[in-house]
Amino acid sequence: MPKKEVTIQVNGQEKVVEMDVPDSETHLSWGDPTRFKYLYQSAGIDRLDGPWKVTGSARYASDVVMPGLLFGRILRSPYAHAKITSIDLAPAKAMRGVRAAIQLRNPGDQVMYFGDEVAAVAAQSPDIAEDAIRAIKVQYEQMPFVVSETEAIKPDSPKVHANEDSNYQPGHHEQGDVDAAFAAADAVHEAEYGVPARLHVCLEPHGVTAHWTAPDRVTVWASTQGITGVRDDVAQAFNLPADHVEVICEVMGGGFGSKFGMGVEGRAAVQLAKDTGAPVRLLLTRKEEFLAVGNGPSAYAKVKIAGKKDGTMTAYQASGYGTGGIGDVGIALPYIYHFGSSKVDYGPVFTNIGASRAFRAPNHPQSSFLTELAVDELAAKLGLDPLEVRRKNDGDPVRMKEYEIGAERIGWNRRNKIPGGTPGPVKRGIGMSSAQWWGGGSPSTTVRVTVNRDGSAMVECGTQDLGTGTRTYVGAIVADELQIPLNRVTVKIGDSNYGPAGGSGGSTTTASVAPAVMGAVTSAREQLLNAVAPFLNAKAGELELSNQTVRVAKTPGRSITWKQACSRLPAGGVTGIVNGSNWPSELQQGGAGGAQFAEVEVDTRTGKVKVLHMVGVHDCGLVMNRKAVESQINGGMILGVGLALLEGRVMDDQTGHMINPNMETYKVAGALEIPPMEAIVYDNPTGKVTGIGEPPNIPGASAIACAVFNAIGVPVRDLPITPKKVLDALSEH
Repeated sequence: MPKKEVTIQVNGQEKVVEMDVPDSETHLSWGDPTRFKYLYQSAGIDRLDGPWKVTGSARYASDVVMPGLLFGRILRSPYAHAKITSIDLAPAKAMRGVRAAIQLRNPGDQVMYFGDEVAAVAAQSPDIAEDAIRAIKVQYEQMPFVVSETEAIKPDSPKVHANEDSNYQPGHHEQGDVDAAFAAADAVHEAEYGVPARLHVCLEPHGVTAHWTAPDRVTVWASTQGITGVRDDVAQAFNLPADHVEVICEVMGGGFGSKFGMGVEGRAAVQLAKDTGAPVRLLLTRKEEFLAVGNGPSAYAKVKIAGKKDGTMTAYQASGYGTGGIGDVGIALPYIYHFGSSKVDYGPVFTNIGASRAFRAPNHPQSSFLTELAVDELAAKLGLDPLEVRRKNDGDPVRMKEYEIGAERIGWNRRNKIPGGTPGPVKRGIGMSSAQWWGGGSPSTTVRVTVNRDGSAMVECGTQDLGTGTRTYVGAIVADELQIPLNRVTVKIGDSNYGPAGGSGGSTTTASVAPAVMGAVTSAREQLLNAVAPFLNAKAGELELSNQTVRVAKTPGRSITWKQACSRLPAGGVTGIVNGSNWPSELQQGGAGGAQFAEVEVDTRTGKVKVLHMVGVHDCGLVMNRKAVESQINGGMILGVGLALLEGRVMDDQTGHMINPNMETYKVAGALEIPPMEAIVYDNPTGKVTGIGEPPNIPGASAIACAVFNAIGVPVRDLPITPKKVLDALSEH
């Protein structure tokens, strides 16, 4: 290893010695996971931020209070598509208590959807700010619009983007000879399937509190999934050096993919704070959350699949579209399973609705539904068990184990061998679905771990904790590697001043942050051992840490206490640093999957579907905190219930307005809808870290839809599965 000069304490005097320190070539390993006291354990770890949240002391972006705080609001377009001909801010500026008003659009600009941003104000109270945006005078020239996918796809539909020849932008992918496979198949199934757009419904709305601490320095408290990204956005927008922008996100109340970047609301708040010389808080209302900060796109397709009597699926064909509003969308078809041949024609349909954003496993729940229910229907035509069909066409060895575990826990052998075979008006059924995600980490995170002379340790990292438990495992890694209690580790995250870090998306956070923490604490530990070695008449490589003791591995009696060892360190302790240049990529890997199983009860007299039981079996490599991973699986299954039975955005074709932009009529799963759930973590013996955020959100809705088909013998192919759709399906059967 390379040498580094470090100052240590010897009998109260400082002395410069040379130490071996790990470099970017040093190979690290998590080692035997059973050695950990905190990580990996079956009981898991209580979250470090748990007490803050249950006592209300956690400070969100909306909790920042300081003298002179102003309140921002945004004026939004009342039209789905229009040209702005004039904007008059004077009436708002003249109001008592209004400190600033700014344009977010200029005359001549177009607003592209109902809720598009036009102007913003800052005032001394929220009520004054609300009155002020009403006082702004805006003249519009209304333009043709379209909010329905089925209308937008028509050749004569109003064009959403003037520079596009059509609202529909299909892509084409083909592999093998699909026509020949269909001709030679023992069974062919063809039907239309649909998934509506859904909303993120973050309990904490989007927004920031901004405060300029100097003419060229600003602090921003943001609800964000990417602290460094917001810092860079603000720096670029306001022509500031990046280190003159501090972004803080101590805790946040959900993002699910919708909270990357500064956003229009963030830029408005920072500008209003600059113009007024006062701190400004601008948080969106619930209605604004539904209109303007993203959605998961819809997906509709005619699907045709074929198979052989032995269960081999030989062909998959899909033709369809989905809308991401004014933005683009993608799809992953066919999903997961091996088909001998495939042909997919699919693309976005532009509509005058706010643009979609990433939504926990972007496009995968939709892709899953456009595949899984069709697989069950094909299996029924072939007279085969749909689980066995999946096993036949899924070569992933980990998922094979997860199928086995999940089937046993749900009681797969109890399912109807023939869909709809249960007698009586109240029928039960069991279904399943699969998941796959890639994830993996990247060298995007800087971490500093300092061991102090008093025996405590501190870890600094500019990452954010979305509520998934990042703060907790960061501390646990340091505690386990130094063999000290977790309460002796101070974890500092959630501030851009702690160094750059990647955004929390794509299940990449743990796989990026955990290796960086491991590398940094390993470096700090090696520096400490080098400092202590002379006092034990040993080489650093001969020493080990065990239960707050530093000892010679082959002579345990030769030891000193942890505190004695730390007292030998220099005044500032020792610090290990990992950044992009020495990030230990060997500690992470991409790839996480899983399977979910659901049992439902359907009352054929009312059409009511009740989920009775769900089982989720998922893998994520080396488990950092089992309790947190189980929580992620549970959360994913809850989202699956919402997508399957409740959620759906409703647009008015005549006005272009969203009909249900609230939590009263946009339904999400609550306590009455959430069934007993089993979250099972499958220990994939890779010895490397993988994220788990995305996979649990993928298969739940498909598993529930397959269970409904198994219960009543007829499929409901258009989500959500409402009582009316169940009754309609039964009446058409």
